[in-house]
Amino acid sequence: MMRTRPPLQGSFGAVASTHWLASSSGMAVLERGGNAADAAAAAGFVLHVVEPHLNGPGGDLPAIVRLPGQEPQVLCGQGVTPGAATIERMRAEGIAHIPGTGLLAAVVPGAVPAWLTLVRDHGTWAPADVLAFAIELAERGHRVLPRVARTIAGRADFFREHWAASAALWADPAPEAWDVVRNPALAETYRRLADAGRGMGREAACDAAISAWSEGFVAEAVDRHGREAAMDSSGDAHQGLLTGDDMAAWRPTWEPSLAMPWRGTTVHKAGAWTQGPALLEALGILEPLLPERADAFDADIVHAAAEAMKLALADRDAWFGDGADISGLLDDAYLAERRALIEQAASLELRPGALRGEPRMPVVGTAGAAPKEAGTGEPTRGDTCHIDVVDKDGMVISATPSGGWLQSSPTIADLGFCLGTRAQMLWLEDGLATSLAPRIRPRTTLSPTMLVDDDGATAALGTPGGDQQDQWQLTMLLGMRVLGLDPQAAIDAPSWHVTHLVSSFEPRVWEPGGLHVESRLGDDVLAELARRGHVLTDAGAWSLGRLSFASHEPDGTIRAASNARDEQGYAALR
Repeated sequence: MMRTRPPLQGSFGAVASTHWLASSSGMAVLERGGNAADAAAAAGFVLHVVEPHLNGPGGDLPAIVRLPGQEPQVLCGQGVTPGAATIERMRAEGIAHIPGTGLLAAVVPGAVPAWLTLVRDHGTWAPADVLAFAIELAERGHRVLPRVARTIAGRADFFREHWAASAALWADPAPEAWDVVRNPALAETYRRLADAGRGMGREAACDAAISAWSEGFVAEAVDRHGREAAMDSSGDAHQGLLTGDDMAAWRPTWEPSLAMPWRGTTVHKAGAWTQGPALLEALGILEPLLPERADAFDADIVHAAAEAMKLALADRDAWFGDGADISGLLDDAYLAERRALIEQAASLELRPGALRGEPRMPVVGTAGAAPKEAGTGEPTRGDTCHIDVVDKDGMVISATPSGGWLQSSPTIADLGFCLGTRAQMLWLEDGLATSLAPRIRPRTTLSPTMLVDDDGATAALGTPGGDQQDQWQLTMLLGMRVLGLDPQAAIDAPSWHVTHLVSSFEPRVWEPGGLHVESRLGDDVLAELARRGHVLTDAGAWSLGRLSFASHEPDGTIRAASNARDEQGYAALR
């Protein structure tokens, strides 16, 4: 199996992410004596600056963190819905679905408090030091990615007509690829957070920065911002529901991971407020159908993986949500019941299981029933980023920041960023696991992964990609544990994903039998998949996934790998 890059090995530390400036900034932190928590946060703040079309300070963050010798813990930086966010209140706005853009879908912005919580609880640096890299890049400028320029160009006219502050920051004039772009307002926001704790001890400085965000000048600006109506993807202008009181009432939390043994490792995911448990269920369904070892992804492996993932994602859509009881999801009897549904022909039905009695699914149409306005929701490749960090002492972090995309909501001029729109993943129907309610976490697609091998080796991995995140991670795990590939070769191996699921983003539809594939799977494999009834979309030879990986082994060996697709992700290691 070919590799696009060498498998990296070292013993000092590693940072792998979806942008080289984030990876190099995180590695600089390690080189200057910071630990993995400091490095991950510094890289995360840099991603707000250099990938603003994929994440922002107004977005959200789940992370999985393992301290040496301890069980992995999940850091929840997924902010909750406003206290005023009820189904009745939304329906009074005359909408059938929560818009994917604008202000109505805004939730408490959790990414910045979560990064600061990580530094406070497990880091060694002060907020001012961690924020310095992002402040410098926002103030002095950086060369803008072609994809950022294309995103801005696609929304520039809309910004000028409807979102004046977004036009002023991004579109007047709209940058060309590799132009230098600056965001002085964001630099000032981060500088004020850093200054809030100057002269204090490190932990107190982190708390002061969090308070400045959640109860101080940021919350005050967010509160004012939401009172002015903004055009959204419903075609009308609406005010927001998010207030400063909502921000003051919420803080990031730590919680146990959900875990399952599989092929010599234990796979750790966040809970039912994410789609992460679907990866564990898919692995459990799939395992008896897999060969012990294979030389390549043949039609049998791809078919079985696709069908297992369809079943797991149907359970996601029926049962997962904030506070949902999904106990029994990984029980042998339930997995066997789900596995028995897999046949030689591709399923064209949504088939959730009876995990808690009769499943209840949202009412959705099939793809093509509704047009998708440019800039709404999340594209297939994902308005999301990912970071994996390992330090020499064995702290390992997997983090998937997202939300607050520059195209999702109008810019708050004083702050230099916009709010996230994660509430679009909730439904205006009663009785669902993801029905809208006040102060709940929208079920997110963000889904970092951690592996703890039986010998103690620990790995962090993940990818952007919305509904595809756990699917692309599944292909990587199959590459490593079925094909026997090293992490870089597993990232480079041909990938696939199903669209036979209820989309988490506008338009809320599904594609019966949909299977997107990289053509490198081979003509014979694709022909056999089509014969079995999969509705194939050839996504190109190198198109699916933006995975990265970093690991620490008991003997001190550190490994890292990154994705060459889109020529953007890089790993730094020593």
